[in-house]
Amino acid sequence: MLRDPVSRYLSEWKHVQRGATWKTSLHVCDGRSPTPDELPTCYPGDDWSGVSLREFMDCTYNLANNRQVRMLADLSLVGCYNLTSMNESERNAILLQSAKSNLKNMAFFGLTEFQRKTQFLFERTFNLKFISPFTQFNVTRASNVDINEGARQRIEELNFLDVQLYAYAKDLFQQRYHRTKQLERQRDRQKRRGERRLQREHRGRQWPRQDGNPEGAVTEDYNSQVVRW
Repeated sequence: MLRDPVSRYLSEWKHVQRGATWKTSLHVCDGRSPTPDELPTCYPGDDWSGVSLREFMDCTYNLANNRQVRMLADLSLVGCYNLTSMNESERNAILLQSAKSNLKNMAFFGLTEFQRKTQFLFERTFNLKFISPFTQFNVTRASNVDINEGARQRIEELNFLDVQLYAYAKDLFQQRYHRTKQLERQRDRQKRRGERRLQREHRGRQWPRQDGNPEGAVTEDYNSQVVRW
């Protein structure tokens, strides 16, 4: 599941602000966890409770930045968490391309902002039916955060890779949705044509044309059935 980068970032900030941590995450890449120098922490204590949005954005090691790209990409392509293995622009380009490629190769992915379409694609992809329809919650903790345009732009800058990935994901998602809809309509049309053909064949066997009747004439047996219908 992918989410609008700004909303996702604000949601993670609020989550961390309430005391959430990922201390147990080992961030293993190429068989080892990053060193403290490769992945410093943003706070000295047990958690980052009460962190302000500005403090959250100011930590350059914050894993909330471009989290979706990092989680989808193959980090081994860029030396894992070792930022000295290549220059930043090259690293970013490789990460973004890797995330796009991995997303495209997935049989299914969904978007938080399109719950019903996500459900439709999941059910058609895996031939499963949910008991109840997905619900679109437009009012979330992130949506309740009142930020100015400057803060929004800063968040987009910090998550510029996620912004590009999400634009790609939305386009790919809509392509898959419309393609699946098109195939379903084609199957429905084929099914209806097959049903009509079977009905015509059934009527033909039930009321065969009598000898001596002109081509295309309605038989007496057929006319007698019309009244009954």
